[in-house]
Amino acid sequence: MRTEPGQVYRVDMGIAAKLRMFAVVSIADAAAPRAVAVCVPITTAHRSTWYEIPLGRKPFLREQSYANVQGIQALGNHTLQGPIGRLHAAEMNAIRAALARMLEIK
Repeated sequence: MRTEPGQVYRVDMGIAAKLRMFAVVSIADAAAPRAVAVCVPITTAHRSTWYEIPLGRKPFLREQSYANVQGIQALGNHTLQGPIGRLHAAEMNAIRAALARMLEIK
């Protein structure tokens, strides 16, 4: 499986039998040595911080949602169900900017 930045997947995190949505933020790399994608979780809980990037209304999300860059994690491609949708370029740019800020990358 090859993932691309901006794709949204369902992932069973084993928490209260609930599927979570994650957006891929890592580059598409067919030569990557491991079958993992770096992702940020999508949440409906908004705490009014710069770590949460608002996502426009999406047909694949039930309510207003946010990309939580503070929850970044690598997920095995075998855990990804989908893709179920894709984020817009402007949303991905905002997520990348927040990740750069969080990691102090200029």
